[in-house]
Amino acid sequence: MKLPRYATKADELQTTFEFVSEGPRGRIPKLVQFSETNLKDFYNLAFGDKNPETGALDDLSVSNNGDSEKVLATVVDAVYAFCYRRPEAWVFAMGSTPARTRLYQMGLNRFYAQVVEDFDLYGLQGEEWHPFQPALSYDAFVVQLKHPLI
Repeated sequence: MKLPRYATKADELQTTFEFVSEGPRGRIPKLVQFSETNLKDFYNLAFGDKNPETGALDDLSVSNNGDSEKVLATVVDAVYAFCYRRPEAWVFAMGSTPARTRLYQMGLNRFYAQVVEDFDLYGLQGEEWHPFQPALSYDAFVVQLKHPLI
């Protein structure tokens, strides 16, 4: 996506990315984390505010900082970086609430043409994965890089 995004700082393995959202509610630290699951090459994507006291990811906080498109573009940028390092990886994403999952779907719908240029994209309906179709509703999403980025 060719949208403004925040600069990120990644750990050495590029499994945790940090950035700061800037808006009317101030500077809010954010985290994007990729964690292994019990399935080979299948990773969970977690995203949310960074708790300033514990450093932990809080995926239930609502910051409403007026920069949701820039934040989404930054999260997508982290997905690219993670997958570029692990082209075999499947990245699973589901909102911490049904409303957040709908928000993620709205973003995927809006930028569908760009996403499917680089990623295979599937949506979960019940217990079955289907190729993503913008007109349908999904419970979760998974992507895999189609080809190495040059």
